[in-house]
Amino acid sequence: MPIDETRPLYVVGDIHGHRAELRDALQQAGLVDAAGDWSGVDADVWFLGDFVDRGPDGVGVIDDVMRLQRQARESVGRVDAVLGNHEVLLLGYHQFGNAADAAGVHSFGLSWLRNGGQQSDQDALTDEHLAWLTTRPAMARAGDHLLVHSDTVRYLEWGRTIEDVNAVVTERLTADEPDLELWFDLWRNLTARGSFHHDEDGVDQAELMLSTFGGRQIVHGHTIIAAWLGVDAPAVTGPLSYAGGRALGVDGGLYEGGPCLVVPLPYDS
Repeated sequence: MPIDETRPLYVVGDIHGHRAELRDALQQAGLVDAAGDWSGVDADVWFLGDFVDRGPDGVGVIDDVMRLQRQARESVGRVDAVLGNHEVLLLGYHQFGNAADAAGVHSFGLSWLRNGGQQSDQDALTDEHLAWLTTRPAMARAGDHLLVHSDTVRYLEWGRTIEDVNAVVTERLTADEPDLELWFDLWRNLTARGSFHHDEDGVDQAELMLSTFGGRQIVHGHTIIAAWLGVDAPAVTGPLSYAGGRALGVDGGLYEGGPCLVVPLPYDS
């Protein structure tokens, strides 16, 4: 379904298993009611990945987003999500367990544990969750906004159009014979960060992404705003516009006590 640029548009930053905080933030934005059911009418809501790990109920968050997607579809709204690096990590451990990469150094199991993996999330995964997660796009366009999880130019390694990038990622995640090295490539690229924040060439890198995939602003999660501002996460009050306005970071650092950011676009700072 194409995005209608005349409709309200929201993005949601990294949640990392904090189900109650997400519901509160969506309710405050008028997108769900007190029961957590869709009330956003004709709004488009995009989650920017990292539903799981580091928090108590990642699969519960996925359940809520999947339910809201169904409810919004039955209304006149839309809910969807781009793939985060922690989704690849969760799926990679489920798929490959502790199998090591070609160098015999890294495994999804070890990386998953080091990055806040929760056994309760693994135990709760169903075929429905797996089918939904493995078919999420890696990137999307919403009017002037290029929506991605990670603040990196490594998406360019998978193609020069949104459609091509998404096709490569989906093919790897849904292959009948999954390739461990190709999955590690997804994980490593989506874990990269900081491309647009470098003083030397951050603006140029952002412009490269935008000129290739379209849009006037990259909107991403992944990198906690507090780390850039040099403050504790609870001090964050909103998104961070940077790279001359070409990038907007929306990861409030929820798992470190920061806010669950539900951001209307375009964002007026």
